[in-house]
Amino acid sequence: MIEIDSEVELFHPVDRAWRALTDRALVAKWFAEVVPGSDRLVLRTAGLPGFDADLAVEVREMRAPERLVLSAREGDQLLLLTATVAPTAHGCRLAVRETLEQGDWDEAQRTRREEQHQQALGVRLPAILDWLAFQQVDLRRAEGALTAELPVVRPDRRAGRRWALITAGVAGLALAAGAALWATRPTPDAPQPPPAATPLVMPSARSQPAAPRLSRTAAPAVRGSTATGSTSSARPSRTASLRPTPTATLTAGYRTVTDRIFGYRGEVKVDNIGKAASPGWTVTVTLGDGATLGNVSGAEFSQDGRVVTFVGAALPAGSSATVRFDVRDPDPLHSAPDGCAVGGTPCTGR
Repeated sequence: MIEIDSEVELFHPVDRAWRALTDRALVAKWFAEVVPGSDRLVLRTAGLPGFDADLAVEVREMRAPERLVLSAREGDQLLLLTATVAPTAHGCRLAVRETLEQGDWDEAQRTRREEQHQQALGVRLPAILDWLAFQQVDLRRAEGALTAELPVVRPDRRAGRRWALITAGVAGLALAAGAALWATRPTPDAPQPPPAATPLVMPSARSQPAAPRLSRTAAPAVRGSTATGSTSSARPSRTASLRPTPTATLTAGYRTVTDRIFGYRGEVKVDNIGKAASPGWTVTVTLGDGATLGNVSGAEFSQDGRVVTFVGAALPAGSSATVRFDVRDPDPLHSAPDGCAVGGTPCTGR
């Protein structure tokens, strides 16, 4: 049996730390995404350093906001995860124990797992807690000054085999405990495709008979005879019609490629579904307050306040163009722009 103990001192109250451990949107920012499974919660740890697969967890014990115990399966390994939060004079103390009940970690995997957990618990989690604290700060200096909140990680190495690790169990435990509190974003309805253009045909001109043309018939001079007139047949006019001109029709879809602590990487794909080439395209993206743009590829861009304008080159019929960009947003709950449109038509979600 392998046990990994970790303890961190936080300059934040217990309830704030508990929220960061149990709020789905916040946990996705500092550790990994959590999604409901068929019979358990699933923590998306596959691909993280030190993890072989996603964690499937279920709650063994929960006493909010003090103690959370989870059982977890990571591939063929069985884990028991225990997290406790205790108040201190300056904030709270978070202690985590990860017990490997079945399976094993080699030395290299333990090292990678330790580095991943240290980064999550020692850097990213305090950043989220600081942001939550900022939302409650009263800037009236007469009533108190702002404080610097820095985490202090205290490793516990017992019998030379204990590692100061920040365990994924913290996220799994807390997430499962707060499953009832996690709010899911509604999936926007997919927009209906624009109706097909109706060909415009001008009404045909009504045929009018041509004016009768009289012809004189030469006749022999016979007494009592008269000249007779004949009427020519009417000539019908040709029907005038206007065929529709092929046009370019642009649509666009947005998706978040990567979600980060304070920002994200976005992608917009522009499609020309029309029958003619587009001389160019323009996409506007509305960011959150205070957000800035960087590392843009696939288009020229300019930013005016919250609105970013991307301009692309000509787009042949049936082709597409993709623009990718990084956004730094001071609000860690933002993982997508507030708006996106191509030529005034809203982008779809992809």
